[in-house]
Amino acid sequence: MKFIVIVAFIGILGALASAGVLMLRKQKGKATMFRALALRVGLSVALFLFILFSAWMGWIQPTGLPIGK
Repeated sequence: MKFIVIVAFIGILGALASAGVLMLRKQKGKATMFRALALRVGLSVALFLFILFSAWMGWIQPTGLPIGK
Protein backbone atom coordinates (compact mmCIF):
# COMPACT_ATOMS: atom_id res chain seq x y z
CA MET A 1 0.00 0.00 0.00
CA LYS A 2 2.77 2.43 0.92
CA PHE A 3 4.59 1.58 -2.29
CA ILE A 4 1.57 2.54 -4.43
CA VAL A 5 1.16 5.86 -2.63
CA ILE A 6 4.87 6.68 -2.93
CA VAL A 7 4.90 5.84 -6.64
CA ALA A 8 1.80 8.00 -7.16
CA PHE A 9 3.42 10.94 -5.34
CA ILE A 10 6.57 10.58 -7.43
CA GLY A 11 4.43 10.56 -10.58
CA ILE A 12 2.54 13.66 -9.44
CA LEU A 13 5.75 15.53 -8.64
CA GLY A 14 7.30 14.39 -11.93
CA ALA A 15 4.34 15.70 -13.92
CA LEU A 16 4.49 18.98 -12.00
CA ALA A 17 8.22 19.34 -12.67
CA SER A 18 7.70 18.49 -16.33
CA ALA A 19 5.01 21.17 -16.62
CA GLY A 20 7.32 23.68 -14.94
CA VAL A 21 10.15 22.95 -17.35
CA LEU A 22 7.81 23.12 -20.34
CA MET A 23 6.46 26.42 -19.08
CA LEU A 24 9.96 27.90 -19.08
CA ARG A 25 10.67 26.69 -22.61
CA LYS A 26 8.93 28.76 -25.23
CA GLN A 27 9.65 26.38 -28.13
CA LYS A 28 7.37 23.45 -27.27
CA GLY A 29 4.15 25.38 -26.97
CA LYS A 30 1.55 25.38 -24.29
CA ALA A 31 -0.24 22.19 -25.37
CA THR A 32 2.37 19.90 -23.83
CA MET A 33 2.41 21.93 -20.61
CA PHE A 34 -1.37 21.66 -20.34
CA ARG A 35 -1.14 17.93 -21.01
CA ALA A 36 1.41 17.54 -18.18
CA LEU A 37 -0.79 19.54 -15.80
CA ALA A 38 -3.84 17.48 -16.79
CA LEU A 39 -1.83 14.32 -16.08
CA ARG A 40 -0.92 15.69 -12.64
CA VAL A 41 -4.55 16.43 -11.84
CA GLY A 42 -5.61 13.00 -13.07
CA LEU A 43 -2.99 11.26 -10.95
CA SER A 44 -4.00 13.30 -7.89
CA VAL A 45 -7.68 12.42 -8.31
CA ALA A 46 -6.83 8.77 -8.92
CA LEU A 47 -4.69 8.66 -5.76
CA PHE A 48 -7.47 10.28 -3.72
CA LEU A 49 -10.05 7.80 -5.04
CA PHE A 50 -7.68 4.88 -4.40
CA ILE A 51 -7.21 5.98 -0.78
CA LEU A 52 -10.98 6.28 -0.32
CA PHE A 53 -11.51 2.85 -1.89
CA SER A 54 -8.78 1.34 0.31
CA ALA A 55 -10.41 2.71 3.45
CA TRP A 56 -13.81 1.42 2.30
CA MET A 57 -12.37 -2.06 1.66
CA GLY A 58 -10.63 -2.07 5.04
CA TRP A 59 -7.11 -2.27 3.64
CA ILE A 60 -6.14 0.82 5.60
CA GLN A 61 -7.48 2.09 8.90
CA PRO A 62 -8.07 5.76 9.53
CA THR A 63 -6.15 7.10 12.48
CA GLY A 64 -6.47 10.46 14.09
CA LEU A 65 -6.07 12.36 17.25
CA PRO A 66 -8.07 11.06 20.18
CA ILE A 67 -10.96 13.32 21.13
CA GLY A 68 -10.60 15.00 24.51
CA LYS A 69 -6.82 15.26 24.65
